[in-house]
Amino acid sequence: MPAGTLYLIPVPLADDAAAQSFTPYLVHTINQISEYIVENEKTARKFLKLAGLTIPQSQLVIHDYGKHQRDNDINSFFTGLIAGKDAGLMSEAGCPGIADPGADIVAEAHRKGIKVVPLVGPSSILLALMASGFNGQSFTFHGYLPIDKAQRSKRIKDLEGAAERFKQTQLFIETPFRNNQLLEEILKTCKPNTRLCIACNLTAADELVKTQTVANWKKQTPDLHKKPTIFLLFHA
Repeated sequence: MPAGTLYLIPVPLADDAAAQSFTPYLVHTINQISEYIVENEKTARKFLKLAGLTIPQSQLVIHDYGKHQRDNDINSFFTGLIAGKDAGLMSEAGCPGIADPGADIVAEAHRKGIKVVPLVGPSSILLALMASGFNGQSFTFHGYLPIDKAQRSKRIKDLEGAAERFKQTQLFIETPFRNNQLLEEILKTCKPNTRLCIACNLTAADELVKTQTVANWKKQTPDLHKKPTIFLLFHA
C-alpha cells in the first residue's frame, strides 16, 4: 500500500481572521483527514472548528509536537502515514515549516518517502514583505536578533549594511514583549534615511503596516508591546 500524504495546513495569524486564512480546498482537505501533528493542540482544534470541520473532534488523532515534546522520538507520528493514511501538520500560527519547528517533521517525511503537499495560507513574513514596498526579488529572514544589547546593535548595523550594499530586504522578529526595546535600538542604531517597515498584528482588526525612514519613525513611535511584529530594513 502506498504511503499517505502529509498536508501542511496554515493557521490564522490573528483572532477572528479565519475567514481570511483558509480556502475551499483547505476546508475540503481537513474533512478528509482525521490525524494531525500539531505544535499546539488547543490552537489546532480551535482552527479546525473555525474552518468548518465536520468530523467529530473526538474521532481525531492528534500528535503533540509542542516545545516539551521535541526531544522525543517522532517515528510514532508517521505510523498512520506509512500505512497509507493522510495526515495534516499544523503550526501554532501561520504556515508550517516557515520560522517553525514543523520543518523537522517535513524533513522526516521526505526521508521516509512520504508525499508533502503545502496548502495556501497566511505567512506573516511574506505578507510583511508584500506590503513593505521593499525588494521582493532579494530578501533574507534572520529570525530573532541577539538579546545582548551590544551584540544586537552590531547585528542591526550589519543588516543595515547588507541592505545598502546588496539592495536586499532584511527581515527579523522579536519576542513580542521585547518589541519596543528592539524598535528603540533600531532607531538609535540606523541611519536617518534607512527605510524601516513595521508590520504588526497582521490580518487582525488593528493591523499596522507602515514604511518610512528611520528619521520619520523617530517623530512618532508606535507601541508594539506584546503585538506580533515583523521588522524590515531596506536602503534604496
